[in-house]
Amino acid sequence: MSTGVAFVGAAEADQIGVVPDKNALQMHAEAALNALTHANLSLRDVDAHYTCGVDFMPSLLVAEYLGITPKISGSNSIGGSSFVAHLHEAIQAIQSGICEVALITHGETRRSNRKRNIQTRPHHFDPWLPDWQWERIYGVESPPAAYALAATRHMHEYGSTSEQMAEIAVATRKWAALNPRAYRRAPLTVDEIMESPWLVYPFHLADCCLVTDSGGAVVLTSTSRARQLGVPVVEVLASAVATSHYQISQMPSLTETPAKRTGAEVFARAGLKPSDIDVAELYDSFTYTVLVTLEDLGFCAKGEGGAFVSGQRTAPDGSFPLNTSGGGLSYNHPGMFGMYLMIEAVRQLRGECGPRQVADAKTVLVNAMGGYLSSAATAILARI
Repeated sequence: MSTGVAFVGAAEADQIGVVPDKNALQMHAEAALNALTHANLSLRDVDAHYTCGVDFMPSLLVAEYLGITPKISGSNSIGGSSFVAHLHEAIQAIQSGICEVALITHGETRRSNRKRNIQTRPHHFDPWLPDWQWERIYGVESPPAAYALAATRHMHEYGSTSEQMAEIAVATRKWAALNPRAYRRAPLTVDEIMESPWLVYPFHLADCCLVTDSGGAVVLTSTSRARQLGVPVVEVLASAVATSHYQISQMPSLTETPAKRTGAEVFARAGLKPSDIDVAELYDSFTYTVLVTLEDLGFCAKGEGGAFVSGQRTAPDGSFPLNTSGGGLSYNHPGMFGMYLMIEAVRQLRGECGPRQVADAKTVLVNAMGGYLSSAATAILARI
């Protein structure tokens, strides 16, 4: 089964990591041009544009900067899963015939421009909002505290451990060592992590994602048009989006995420099962995010995520290739990481990953998580 929609281009901005001399709009533009070049297309071919970001970059602003006037503009934001959710929207637009070429862009300067980011997000600092009244007064003021709450519940219910979560960070770092664009590439061991100070229990610093500057973009079109562009065709077999809450205190279950719903949907729509997936690209805002997502997507049973990732199973020499770019933990994380999961998935299926290339990769599952484990957007991609 297939959606009839394909990725034809995917790329980052010219520079990522720490880029103090560029703003978020420049990141959007560089990534857009690089992705369109990757697709053998140009800006004049684009008739749909989607974006959002912590830097507040609505599609109207980015489209104006790019010099395009799309038929469709979308700025839906559901946290880090937004860009994979934009993929879901773009598929429906292309299927309906409303547009032919959809460009999804992202750009943030969280590392170099933190002061401006705070000033442009006043909605996060309103004492009348429910989270200010009912969560922040108890210390849940940022993602680390919220995710730590969920992780410790999983540890209580299923016996998962900090050592098992550290296995994820170490394996991901091994992939990053193979990626010349990764921000952190130095070797890392489980013992080093366990001997380091707690950031917020049960997380050490290495359990938490980076804060970087970055831009990324992907280009989609119909499969029939994709075949005429002279580029490898990466088809989207299925996609799905689900949300469950905003505040962590309102999460129906701290050990179950919306990925349980989206995973079941995409496997059913694609006519595949977890064992058919060659590579998984999962949002790793924290190591716990990966552990619980593996369970909810059906790669292992509930409560078995810790055992599943043990023994460096997800490392380059392991049996389950996971987050092959180095992920948000070691490669790049500008605040919203879903875009970069798609970029790496496309590169793996096009065979463009050099020393980190997974041999004979034919199917990749992408899952992005947003908010406080609040939203999930999942897609299955295949090389045709």
